[in-house]
Amino acid sequence: MRILSFVTIFGLAAGSLAPLHAQSLADVAKKETERRQGGKTATKVYTNGDLKPVAEPAPDADTASAAAGDSADKKPADAKGDAKADAKTNDKSAAKDAKASDKSEEKGQEYWSGRMHALNEQLSRDRLYAEAVQTRINSLTADFTARDDPAQRQLIAEDRDKAVSELSRLRKQIDEDKDAIGSLEEEAHRAGVPPGWLR
Repeated sequence: MRILSFVTIFGLAAGSLAPLHAQSLADVAKKETERRQGGKTATKVYTNGDLKPVAEPAPDADTASAAAGDSADKKPADAKGDAKADAKTNDKSAAKDAKASDKSEEKGQEYWSGRMHALNEQLSRDRLYAEAVQTRINSLTADFTARDDPAQRQLIAEDRDKAVSELSRLRKQIDEDKDAIGSLEEEAHRAGVPPGWLR
């Protein structure tokens, strides 16, 4: 008897809700149609004519001087022209030194300190990440020794091997970061940059 009354009440409730639901969907569809018709606005289409032309960047002085140096090196010098070639080489090296000193003056302290700061930050990030990976390796090693299930030990060993390979990659990256810092210091020394600019 209770089941019959429950089914009857449920049927009446479902029957009364269906028309309400259909009416709300009809209202929503009508409102959406009105919105689409009333919301038509002109859209702007951009063409190449609307875009402003951009000036091409000037070639880098290092690239231009290197290209000039390469073309000069490719010209064969005969026995009589060796002295002239040596003189030209000396003139070019003097010009390169002058350009390097001019460049260091153009670049200024902000340029050199910015480059050094970026390299030091990269080194710091790589070291921090390597420490985190080393901590993960230690944790996985402890988990490996604490487990008795061979399947779980296998999964932990695979994770640990991945972490060990990542740590070796990070150690190589740290060495590269140190080399980059050393080469920047050497470049700055050749350019006559004061040591304080690299801090």
